[in-house]
Amino acid sequence: MAKTQTNLSLGGLPRRLVQDGIVDEEVILQAVASAQKSKKSIVTILIEEGLASSLAVAIAASQEFGLSLFDLDALEIDSLPPTLVDGDLIEAHHALPLLKRGPRLFVAISDPTNLMALDEIKFHTGISTDPILVEEDKLQKKIQQFLSSQHAASMDTILDADLDNLEIASEEDDNNDQDPGSEADDTPVVRFVNKVMLDAINKSASDIHVEPYENTFRIRYRIDGVLQEMSKPPQAMSHRIISRIKVMSRMDISERRVPQDGRIKMKLSKNRAIDFRVNTCPTLFGEKIVMRILDPSSTKLGIESLGFEKEQQETYQKALLQPYGMILVTGPTGSGKTVSLYTGLNMLNTIDRNISTAEDPAEINLPGINQVNVNTRVGLTFAEALRAFLRQDPDIIMVGEIRDIETANIAIKAAQTGHLVLSTLHTNDAPQTLSRLANMGVAPFNIATSVSLIISQRLARKLCTKCKTPEEIPRKTLIDEGFDEKEARTIKVYNATGCDHCNNGCKGRVGIYQVMPVTEEMGRIIMAGGNSIEIADQAKKEGVMDLRRAALNKVKAGHISLEEANRVTKE
Repeated sequence: MAKTQTNLSLGGLPRRLVQDGIVDEEVILQAVASAQKSKKSIVTILIEEGLASSLAVAIAASQEFGLSLFDLDALEIDSLPPTLVDGDLIEAHHALPLLKRGPRLFVAISDPTNLMALDEIKFHTGISTDPILVEEDKLQKKIQQFLSSQHAASMDTILDADLDNLEIASEEDDNNDQDPGSEADDTPVVRFVNKVMLDAINKSASDIHVEPYENTFRIRYRIDGVLQEMSKPPQAMSHRIISRIKVMSRMDISERRVPQDGRIKMKLSKNRAIDFRVNTCPTLFGEKIVMRILDPSSTKLGIESLGFEKEQQETYQKALLQPYGMILVTGPTGSGKTVSLYTGLNMLNTIDRNISTAEDPAEINLPGINQVNVNTRVGLTFAEALRAFLRQDPDIIMVGEIRDIETANIAIKAAQTGHLVLSTLHTNDAPQTLSRLANMGVAPFNIATSVSLIISQRLARKLCTKCKTPEEIPRKTLIDEGFDEKEARTIKVYNATGCDHCNNGCKGRVGIYQVMPVTEEMGRIIMAGGNSIEIADQAKKEGVMDLRRAALNKVKAGHISLEEANRVTKE
């Protein structure tokens, strides 16, 4: 191949490729710029954009750096060392361990200048590395095959002991002809799904996300409010895994165009069962499934475990003992509103009370309470359920959410006529809740005479007691964050560290609460057309702790970090 004159600014492999006539100088300069911008290697850019032959680039690199060129097609996936290097490291550095011989590990790379990959692998394995040059396109293909085989192997080696005592309530026995996950050759899929669910429970996850994409398939858990990737099964298994979950949830597996809802009950022992609320949503590359884990034991922890300050807890309990009125719990999705309401219902659930709930859907089954799932498709709305409850001789009514003026008016009427009503609303804090009801069209007089207590809440990640460490923060910074002068001098602030007993320095969550009784003075402000700012000022005068102060108290007590307090409460 004819040699050509090259720009003196080019060096190494790019210069060699131009000299050998494999690519033009203008093309290589553009590729170098693109590689720097995308933080990819020049070899990857050339092959991905079709600017050069993978074999030609590999031969030129071999001659330039004096490395042997190896044909990856001659190597079987099963012969690769399976556990020496983490899959994420292989993907990140685009390098594949091929063979361990004595104290040396031979690693396949397509770019000889990729020294960082060799150093990282050496650091993580403690083994000296030697580069083996291979073609870029074959390396990409072999890495994907290797990672897929690793995920498949992890499915086949699931421990039986964890799954032997599980009982799954489903329709699979009645629908074997529709269940692609129930055939003998799909037993690993059945066991894999069970294992995913069991692992999520053991890790105290609140949700499982099963997500198909164009080239990948992943499973994530939400632990302590944060999503974490836990598994990447082979993409070819995505349909079977999703179908298996749909069958367990009693869904129509032939319907993939519209969202569906279902439930699964997993019986862990004679005395403990976990419910999963399952929802599917059609996406570009298949159905995404989210499974909400509902543990009935979470409502039986007792009000003391939720995180209320002593005065807040007493105020909530006092409101629960009132024969009538409305208690509203507010906050964003996932802030623990349901647990707060169910904890209150659990305290009220006695033989002499008739309690009815309307929910969408009922998340946790409570014996002794009449729970109704609203179903808008057949006309069973929150409002219709409330009308039915009022003809059922109720003492206590719980409405899952006040979404419209009709539901709000019926709930307020019930609170004014001798019933205790509990419900939720989506607002940022307690004072805004009263303004929100007024904006919905509820008469100010009805708000002032029916709403007795508003609780606004957030969930914050608790610091691990085994590894949390003191953090030095300047006094001025602490004062700026909201602590007073005395607190800033004496407070000890802790930060997350991370250990084997926790999740990046955090373990569990604790509630941050604003508990605001609606007093006569607040009622006057509401009837005078006052806004949420005026109500907030009045609440402050009456000693009501806002969400920010409640979060700072948790920092002061060493339960959460200042960073976490800012995450959940700072505007």
